[in-house]
Amino acid sequence: MSELRGVVVGHGSVAQALVEAAEEISGLRGVLVPVSNTGCDRGALEARVAAAVGEGAAVVFVDLAAGSCLLAVLRRLRDRDDVRIVTGVNLAMLVDFLFHRTLPPAEAAAHAANSGGSAIKVP
Repeated sequence: MSELRGVVVGHGSVAQALVEAAEEISGLRGVLVPVSNTGCDRGALEARVAAAVGEGAAVVFVDLAAGSCLLAVLRRLRDRDDVRIVTGVNLAMLVDFLFHRTLPPAEAAAHAANSGGSAIKVP
């Protein structure tokens, strides 16, 4: 399988910040595409999401499990078999994804979500 595209969708500048941090940690650049909802209505956000994902297989990470970003992703992508959606994005799951992009979309999404969930601790 070819390498998956990763798209991070979020409110304000959160997607850009997470992508930059994941790139800094991993040393991999240009794999994750940030999408912000800043300055756009529902239709424009859906268009941004669709353009970022493109035609190939992808995992889309969304900042919240509700709201405009998730709704835009679901409206545009829920019927695509080659795209998986993960909510509650964090840095740990993005770094994990970067090193598991050859997995099928469902496996890569589950692996990243598990890694992201395992990273949440109360020390």
